[in-house]
Amino acid sequence: MKISRQEVENIAHLARLEIDDQSKASLCEQLSGILDYMDKLAHVDVQNVKPVSGAAFMHNVLREDAPHPSPGPDVTLANAPKKDANYYLVPRVVK
Repeated sequence: MKISRQEVENIAHLARLEIDDQSKASLCEQLSGILDYMDKLAHVDVQNVKPVSGAAFMHNVLREDAPHPSPGPDVTLANAPKKDANYYLVPRVVK
């Protein structure tokens, strides 16, 4: 599938990217190549291929989630740059 220069410009506009003319020509070729390859993959015969869920079968290596008591505000706020009672003070970000 051939990607036109106009399509590359439209994609760049939607992605809010500024692309120079030399890069546009290069992107036309690259995107066309990618889409051609995807078209080839769409026609691959996978009739007798067993489906898998991933490249490697892994077991959950995470520990069990168990509740623990909170260490309390004295410990959690010990290194806070600014605090007020049991709360962190942070710079205001919304006016």
